[in-house]
Amino acid sequence: MKNNYSRLKWVALIILGGILFFLSKSANAATTNIAYFQQQEISGVVQDQKGQSIPGVTITVKNTTRGTVTNLNGEYKITAPANGTLVFSYIGFKTLEIPIDGRSEINIQLEENIASLGEVKINAGYYRTTESERTGSIAKVTGEDIEMQPIVNPLQALQGRMAGVEITQRGGAPGMAPTIRIRGQNSLRDTRDDNGNLPLYIIDGVPINSAPVPSYTGVISGTGLDPLNTIGLSNIESIEILKDADATAIYGSRGANGVVLITTKRGYARETEVRVRLYSGAGQASRKMNVLNTREYLDIREQAFENDGVELTNSNAYDLLLWDNERYTDWQEKFFGGTSEILNMDLSVNGGNENTSFRLGVGYHKEGTVFTGDFDYQKATAALQVNHVSDNEKFHIDLSLNYGADTNNFLNSVNSSLVYLGVTLPPNAPPIFNTDGSLNWQDWDAGNRDNPFGGLYNTSEIYSNNLLANASFSYDLLKNLKFKTNLGYTDFGSNELIKMPKRSYNPENWGSITARSTHSAVERNSWLIEPQLIFNKQLGNSELDVIIGATFQQNTNSRLLMNGFGYSSEAQIGNLMVAEDVSVNNDASIDYKYNALFARIGYNWQHKLFVNLTGRRDGSSRFGPDKRFANFGAVGAAWIFSEEKFIKDALPVLSFGKLRGSYGTTGNDQIGDYGYLDAYESTLAPGGLIPVQLFNPDYSWEVNRKLEAALSLGFLEDKINTEVSWYRNRSSNQLVGFPLPATTGFNSIQANLPAEVQNTGWEVVLSSTNISNQDFKWNTSFNISFPRNKLISFPNIEETSYANTYRVGQPLNIDLLYSYAGIDSETGYFTVEDINEDGSFDYQDRVIERDRSRKFFGGMDNTLFYKNFSAQFLWEFVKQEGIDPYFLLGNLGNASNQEAGAINNGNGQVPSQSIQAQRAHGFASLSDLSTSDASFLRLKTISLGYNLSNNLLNGLGLKKGRLFVTGQNLITITPYEGLDPQEIGIYLPVLRTITAGLELTF
Repeated sequence: MKNNYSRLKWVALIILGGILFFLSKSANAATTNIAYFQQQEISGVVQDQKGQSIPGVTITVKNTTRGTVTNLNGEYKITAPANGTLVFSYIGFKTLEIPIDGRSEINIQLEENIASLGEVKINAGYYRTTESERTGSIAKVTGEDIEMQPIVNPLQALQGRMAGVEITQRGGAPGMAPTIRIRGQNSLRDTRDDNGNLPLYIIDGVPINSAPVPSYTGVISGTGLDPLNTIGLSNIESIEILKDADATAIYGSRGANGVVLITTKRGYARETEVRVRLYSGAGQASRKMNVLNTREYLDIREQAFENDGVELTNSNAYDLLLWDNERYTDWQEKFFGGTSEILNMDLSVNGGNENTSFRLGVGYHKEGTVFTGDFDYQKATAALQVNHVSDNEKFHIDLSLNYGADTNNFLNSVNSSLVYLGVTLPPNAPPIFNTDGSLNWQDWDAGNRDNPFGGLYNTSEIYSNNLLANASFSYDLLKNLKFKTNLGYTDFGSNELIKMPKRSYNPENWGSITARSTHSAVERNSWLIEPQLIFNKQLGNSELDVIIGATFQQNTNSRLLMNGFGYSSEAQIGNLMVAEDVSVNNDASIDYKYNALFARIGYNWQHKLFVNLTGRRDGSSRFGPDKRFANFGAVGAAWIFSEEKFIKDALPVLSFGKLRGSYGTTGNDQIGDYGYLDAYESTLAPGGLIPVQLFNPDYSWEVNRKLEAALSLGFLEDKINTEVSWYRNRSSNQLVGFPLPATTGFNSIQANLPAEVQNTGWEVVLSSTNISNQDFKWNTSFNISFPRNKLISFPNIEETSYANTYRVGQPLNIDLLYSYAGIDSETGYFTVEDINEDGSFDYQDRVIERDRSRKFFGGMDNTLFYKNFSAQFLWEFVKQEGIDPYFLLGNLGNASNQEAGAINNGNGQVPSQSIQAQRAHGFASLSDLSTSDASFLRLKTISLGYNLSNNLLNGLGLKKGRLFVTGQNLITITPYEGLDPQEIGIYLPVLRTITAGLELTF
């Protein structure tokens, strides 16, 4: 029945589209005699104020999608209504609107205005605005900034570029999902499988599941794979981040953690153009930890035995007695010191005519690994955009298709530990391989240790494919009223196969090991229907914009996990048909349904005063029967006071000034499906069931109340622009597991706790045009954020398990620590304070809070142009605290290498292997002694380019040509002694990459 209903909906939509198309043709035939629709050809030349022709200027017919672009000589031709208006726009120049007035030739000169805020177009989701007129907090990064970086995931391109947006790249392995936080952590649920802090991702109007895809491969099991990996970077037009209530409330229950809008490139009417972009290069781990050499390591080990008064034996001192004391191996270089080769190719074809335009883009990206072994990441992408407008310009169709497929090949179970082993293995440890190339088990067995490459022949392949389709139909019902329907469909699939043959392991253990395989499959698909009515009316000196719409969405998520055991032949591993035993660990398919009504009313008076009202009523299947619907809304306002005459007279140096503010509510339904229902598990004995989850009909939405105020200023004709924003977000009704007494027979019940989390902060954005003349231009942009996070209330927290995780009045991202009390003068061991003097050390004694949140962060970007040369470099900076790497590597004196500072006993404890010493080291690692400054300044991106001269282009038959070199993560300045201050711990640091390439347009 459900399938029949779905088919009927799609049939109805197809019929509706046909009717609208027929109406457009009928309307066209009926109105061809109206002056507005009398078309004529206009031609001309576009120049700058010095009389130089400007190629690449976009000319559009106002209030339509019809347009063209000037050629190399600045010439253009376009067909337009005799009484229409042409809009000329080009980066670095003021946009110019010219009435046609029946003319067939229009030549113009554009006025240079690099920093003009009014011309920067912003995607606000259901509508578009400009940088100067927006009432909400929206940050934007262009496709040019994204595609020039040798990265896999588009979110990585945002690091250091946006105020209030924290992007943490989880290690240097390709495909790993980065962590994104927009204005802090709102939810107490912050784990991979149940993360209430993920933003809403919208691609070309279609929402996608933003949760990382789970993986059972060791190197990425902690983060998962990001579904955005399969998006072609060269197909992205822009990424906008919506932050405050005014910008996000129209997305209602899904906007609490911000919204990420990804817009792909579309075609435009012009002669067919082919663009080819190619680059290749290499990457290496950007940092290594400074550890002890062989002599230093052995001295500390010998001293530990002497301090403990323990006799050396082959069992406890194998590294001193059995291993070569003259041998030295840089294990970091051995394990992850390789070179990752990078290759990227993109091809796009763009063209069309007055009514129909298209763009086809395809791409291929391959990236190797720095780990030992021939493993890589590959992806192929394709995107098609088709845009059509009827002759009378009433009927519009926009079609967008994006498809991507990627493959991750990993050395399973080895890569996940090689970084840690690279730092901690004794420098005199024996070789990994024998002289014949086989794994060396004998020397490692002598020390009762596993060969670090145990599992060498295990392999893991993860194949993912992602289809995203969007179709938008609109029809002008009346002069000021438009009907629009947005249709979307997504289909994501990921399959993982891990093979573990017996030969990966020590032959002495083969009797207890069987060849096995792990199979996992994840499927996510969804459909979306959004009908809308759009009204626009000019009311004298004011303008009114109204959007009324509805959302109908359904997602289906399925997950399957199986294991196969007992393969008789290595060649058959992975074929479950020949496995001796097969187990199904997880098999589930869940539907998620979401409906909503939304509206927006936008009003502006004389383009000086703006008011924006948004509202949404949402319904989600994730909540109890009585709590499925909720209302969300916001109000935003802005006043461009620089347009007032008294301001212009009093402050002539001020070219732009705006005050804006917003307040509203958004929600959060980023939780598991059907968490409010009873749940049961089968008993160990067959035929029985036991309850594991209680029914809660009042399980409902988290609510986030957002408040913001901002001041924007522009000076010297917008050559200097700045914006200062203050925000306060309060998230309440927290969706977590509420602990229950043991007498109930349940650990917890899914419920809304009355806890409240607050995020406040200041954001400063500054941009400037430092120099601008005919030959040389220099632009700078700078942003800095000062976020503050706090748990402002949690009634009776001391009676819950969260008492050992959070403190009221403190940030969520804290470590609860002991107070360090110094070195015991008799034992030489670390000591911490027993606060309640009960003779034991527990959470009652952990009274120090270490805030691991960023104190401030930001970036500074500079772009320079000199004739045909260009240079761009971005610095990212972060102020934060971390954990001293000395306390990440184990007790001083163990058979484990140490951070180089340990040779001077810089932290005070004497080398010892005793249980007491190790226990003391453990307490110290959980004390304020372990705190380290992990701030850093990083040259995130540097790019150098050269545009081929017009004479050379004409000789080669090219429209455009560019050579470029790009560096990523080239320099990191930090007091932190660990591998990477960005991700505290023993993880693979981000890669330092250098690539070179060319871009040609035919």
